[in-house]
Amino acid sequence: MSNRTWLFTSESVSEGHPDKVCDRISDAVLDAYLAVDPDARVACETLVTTDHVTIAGEVRGPESVLGRIEEIARGAIRDIGYDQAGFSWRNCEIVCRLHAQSPDIAMGVDAGERKEEGAGDQGLMFGYACNETAELMPAPIQLAHRILRLMAEGRKSGRQPGLGPDAKSQVTLRYQDGKPVGIDAVVVSTQHAEEVTQGEVREMVTPYLSLAHLEGWEVPANRFFVNPTGRFTIGGPDGDTGLTGRKIIVDTYGGSAPHGGGAFSGKDPTKVDRSAAYAARYLAKNVVAAGLAERCLIQLAYAIGVPDPVAVYVDTYGTGEVDEDRLGGVLREMLRLTPRGIREHLGLLRPIYARTAAYGHFGRPPDDDGGFSWERTELADSLARHFGASVAAA
Repeated sequence: MSNRTWLFTSESVSEGHPDKVCDRISDAVLDAYLAVDPDARVACETLVTTDHVTIAGEVRGPESVLGRIEEIARGAIRDIGYDQAGFSWRNCEIVCRLHAQSPDIAMGVDAGERKEEGAGDQGLMFGYACNETAELMPAPIQLAHRILRLMAEGRKSGRQPGLGPDAKSQVTLRYQDGKPVGIDAVVVSTQHAEEVTQGEVREMVTPYLSLAHLEGWEVPANRFFVNPTGRFTIGGPDGDTGLTGRKIIVDTYGGSAPHGGGAFSGKDPTKVDRSAAYAARYLAKNVVAAGLAERCLIQLAYAIGVPDPVAVYVDTYGTGEVDEDRLGGVLREMLRLTPRGIREHLGLLRPIYARTAAYGHFGRPPDDDGGFSWERTELADSLARHFGASVAAA
């Protein structure tokens, strides 16, 4: 890898992107169920298009929540900021097709008198961490998220009323010897008010780029693209149909690491698509935080109805200070990787998921109420002590 240089690109989408509107509604429904019953089971999917929302899926929980689904969806749309011709929280049609969870699935997942509950489905999940940023995330996706999050804050505060909810960002970084060394290009496309000109949109967006970029990195003026196709006034579900779970690379590591394929939003934490992906990130982040590797990838694989993972894989990309097989064994001792073990360790049976629906599920600071608990690094000291002799001898 000596002297090798390359470009790598990641993208993010705002909370007003049609797919993210769906993720937000699905997770708001999940939160509503968990707020009433922490043991509720939810698999909620949403579709949005012009003046229409359909919410479908399988649930097992209090009947009282079903009567509030329309209210929950309108509240999510209002908070995102949609009150425009073609899609408004006030009057868009909302159809609810949630129904009871399949008893066949419940039978395989529920704990019996003598056994721990099994995984909610088969599948493989990945967690990743690296030392490119303070959040131990790949720099391109972290920067792309940061730009849009700052723009949304400006729009919602009233400082930038000319910006609309729908937006996308794309960041290309230069790498040398495996480390990001500068910005090659940035693309921002954002919905805007009818009366705003292309030049004014660029003026509105530019300050957020300055606020978001990493210290010492400058963006070449001729490599900063704002609304490259021109006007962008028709946005959100009125401009493009959205579905839950279509932005899984945006949700995770921006393409810097593999993805198992399972989406997160709308799924309660018995579904390992979500909880095991969080656990894998948690373990990988603690490995890097402990100084045991510069990069760490963890894969977990499950079978439906079986509590323990059928396989655990650890890869430190040649940057590790300790044996990967031994590291994997220690991590399994520190965190019981059954659905229940993950939920209890990370405190996942709480209404903490609507906030994850945009700007990434990872690389966010842990919240006082338990949100983003998988970003904590409390295992790092124990890991460093456990492997201290090995690291010192390396």
